[in-house]
Amino acid sequence: MTPLNVIYWTRFLLGVVAALLSTLLTNFAQEFTFLNGMSVALLLYIVSYYIYKSMFLGKVEKPTKIFTTGIGIYFITWIVMWVLFFTLMNPTIPL
Repeated sequence: MTPLNVIYWTRFLLGVVAALLSTLLTNFAQEFTFLNGMSVALLLYIVSYYIYKSMFLGKVEKPTKIFTTGIGIYFITWIVMWVLFFTLMNPTIPL
């Protein structure tokens, strides 16, 4: 696999991890909002960028590709999985 494929698919998995962290923080904190969940997702994405930058800087043609590869799949996965995890952890029965 190429370095960009590795970055793409690990960012997909990191989106799931960020959603799980956001869900757990939502359930255990009283004042946890969407913006706090977004902050968790952004923080994890930025940390992953610096890790990938140290690992793959010499292996890609443009350094900006490290930052932009997988950004869409990361945030789409994060929001979909956050809604799914939140719904599964807080089910409600309509009356």
